[in-house]
Amino acid sequence: METGNRRLIRPSLTDVKETRAPREGAPPRKDGPPPKKVTPPDQTNAENFYYLKQMQSKTPMTIVLKDGEVLNGVIEWYDKCCLKVNREGAPNLMIYKSNIKYMHKS
Repeated sequence: METGNRRLIRPSLTDVKETRAPREGAPPRKDGPPPKKVTPPDQTNAENFYYLKQMQSKTPMTIVLKDGEVLNGVIEWYDKCCLKVNREGAPNLMIYKSNIKYMHKS
């Protein structure tokens, strides 16, 4: 048996697209690629808005740390990883956000 050069015969991609019928109930296709989904933003700035609001109104806050310690004071400033809390009758503290379990208004 002789094996010669064998070539796969298949239709071109444009021929397949033209002959393919759309599904029932499917919206008509537009030319071009489908639109890409927009990725949600990494940060909503809700945290920043909350801190700014509490700082401007000097709201007394209760901060509960992961180890169960409860701190009371007013947020003076914040950055990406820390809060500075002013307390009455006690030293001011800089607290890492990663150590905060939760916080609420006093």
